[in-house]
Amino acid sequence: MTNRLEVLTGLLKLPLLVTNLINIRYLTGFDSSNAALLVRPKGGATLYTDFRYIEVARQLEGVDVQLTKRSLIPELASKLSGRIQFEAEVMPHLQWERLGAGRVTPVPTVGLVESLRAVKDAEELASLARAARVADRAFEALTAETWVGRSEKEVSWRLRELLHAHGAEDASFDAIVAWGPNGAQPHATPRDTILEVRSLVVVDWGAKIDGYSSDCTRTVSTGSPPERLREAYEVCRLAQQRACNGIKAGMTGIEADLLARDPIMDAGFGAEFGHGLGHGVGLEVHEAPRLSTESDDVLATGNVVTIEPGIYLDGLGGIRIEDLAVVRDEGVDLLTSFPKELIEVS
Repeated sequence: MTNRLEVLTGLLKLPLLVTNLINIRYLTGFDSSNAALLVRPKGGATLYTDFRYIEVARQLEGVDVQLTKRSLIPELASKLSGRIQFEAEVMPHLQWERLGAGRVTPVPTVGLVESLRAVKDAEELASLARAARVADRAFEALTAETWVGRSEKEVSWRLRELLHAHGAEDASFDAIVAWGPNGAQPHATPRDTILEVRSLVVVDWGAKIDGYSSDCTRTVSTGSPPERLREAYEVCRLAQQRACNGIKAGMTGIEADLLARDPIMDAGFGAEFGHGLGHGVGLEVHEAPRLSTESDDVLATGNVVTIEPGIYLDGLGGIRIEDLAVVRDEGVDLLTSFPKELIEVS
């Protein structure tokens, strides 16, 4: 954690007040619901937190710790002075006003810590790999059970139970289980609808280990889906494989996205692939970099990203196939391993 602070210090020309709690955890290991971290350009960092967390904070190495009131920002406004950068994406306008009400001149900045978080170190990669393995095993166990006749909600809850049974600290998010027409919604909410035969089921899930999340999607069949869905599934599978084979460091997010988008468009399903190809994953399920037609990011060795093209046919069903991958100089290493050929569940 100290090294992360040193790297950040080297990027600063002004002090940075970190208020994003995920960024504070990344930099110091401190996990709480109320904290701020002041990082100085010439070295040194001070963590501010209230009485509830102060004893835990005092056990940290590499940072000074100060007890504050529960209302952090007004107190910091009275303690600090001069030009201080703040995280403009996370600080509400009211807090910005309070910070600037004293002797502080707030200077907005975006993405300083997030740019560091985007490149994972060996310890982070190990946690993400473990999370992906747990998720794979839980889903494999789920596919051995009966699906037809159970509701989407029931299957989603069962997957959460299996994630815990296989060693997850928690689920990365509430699993999506979307049968038939509900699968045409990329972020469908599981319903009380009973799964029936002759359609597809989109399942998006993940496991959390050491605070790091995995993210995976597979689409399975409940037996002999309509031909249009079968055709779309094969197009999506081949496009996803093309992206897995082609993505590498130095590529832009736009270039990565087009690896899957081009064949989907060529097959006539371009209008049915309405989201980006993927996103970074780490302490948060969605973080930098982005792989999409709107991305300004350039992929770097050590990025961990999803590769998840989808085809969504309104009123009929949907397909999404998603892997979690580590970006390398010459390609990617997949962390998820559950088969991508269309399998049938009973």
